[in-house]
Amino acid sequence: MKYTVSIEIAMPREEVAQLLADPAHLPKWLRGLVLHEPLSGVHGQVGTRSRVVMQMGQQKMEGTETITRREPADLRGIPKGSVVHFDREIVSEGMWSAVRDRLTEASPDTTLWVSENEYRFSGWLMRLVGLLMPGAFRKQSQQHMQDFKAFAEQGKDVREAKE
Repeated sequence: MKYTVSIEIAMPREEVAQLLADPAHLPKWLRGLVLHEPLSGVHGQVGTRSRVVMQMGQQKMEGTETITRREPADLRGIPKGSVVHFDREIVSEGMWSAVRDRLTEASPDTTLWVSENEYRFSGWLMRLVGLLMPGAFRKQSQQHMQDFKAFAEQGKDVREAKE
């Protein structure tokens, strides 16, 4: 299953990239995040592997995230017109996913965030979930983007929101 979601954020691209890359901010906008801890490497850098635990209602998912691309490596002084790339793979029981995030300058004070998502399922239960609920995956990705936008633009923290 593949899909693409996008959102515009009323902030310069360099600031958006720095907020997205900072692990200290993840719990503030990544709804359902229980744990995100590096197993090897430096958080956010290419090759880093991290243990990720997410809670969605009664369902808990644990997996391993690997950063596969981050360009440019230094997020300060990003050249005008260039695209910022954040790519990662997440592997959990019955599921593999790849997320390819792109940040482009829509205007000097606006960033377009485009996220390409791909999922592959194994095992009959996860394949069934993928077949019956493809919209849930897209909806969750869009929710994460909206939560990040609210955090970046208004300082809203999902931990303080009423579910």
